[in-house]
Amino acid sequence: MMKFNIQVFAGLAERMQGPLFVLDWDSSIPLTPVILKEHLQVQYPEASTLLSQAFVAINQSYAGDHQIIHENDEIAIIPPVSGGQPKRAELTREKISIEQVTAQVLHPNHGAALTFIGTTREWTHGKRTTMLEYEAYEPMAVKMMEQIVAFIHDQYEGALCAITHRLGKVDIGEISVVIAVSAPHRDAAYEANRYAIERLKQVVPIWKKEIWEDGSEWKGHQQGPWNPREVL
Repeated sequence: MMKFNIQVFAGLAERMQGPLFVLDWDSSIPLTPVILKEHLQVQYPEASTLLSQAFVAINQSYAGDHQIIHENDEIAIIPPVSGGQPKRAELTREKISIEQVTAQVLHPNHGAALTFIGTTREWTHGKRTTMLEYEAYEPMAVKMMEQIVAFIHDQYEGALCAITHRLGKVDIGEISVVIAVSAPHRDAAYEANRYAIERLKQVVPIWKKEIWEDGSEWKGHQQGPWNPREVL
């Protein structure tokens, strides 16, 4: 086995329980930046989105994807630095901050901002829910959410949209999804936000398990015949 000392920073350090950790690695398998990031995305799913955007530095230089990492190398994983574009489509297993999602769309030229908040309700059709659990095909889900964000910008007066959806178990009253939209005028903000939540439910591969006192059931699209290729 080989041991690698790895430094992480900023949001990665918060999601990976500290700025420095030791990775034990099978010496028969060459370690490269691509393999390292894939391994850490599995080990730290809550940091998966940031890791996908991060670069690996070896001995204080940015490394190529397939550069071999040696045991005594100085290794750092560099998340996006300030000044980059915000990540407006995100999956998380942590509690969602309404303020943080909304802040991503506020703009001095936009006179309207609207935030949709989806929560776990206790009673549905007379049946008591104790908890919801969400699962996703994560890479495709993020890709589809990004397409929704881009469509809204192009179709609704340059509107800005940010979507954060929670995965895992979500208790009664807790937030499962936040969609924030801003636009120059309120009509566009209302329409774009409605489009975002309806399209999210129609095409993004996220599944919900309703957990009751006496059982559970996975729920998918519930708005008529399911055809994710249909354009709203």
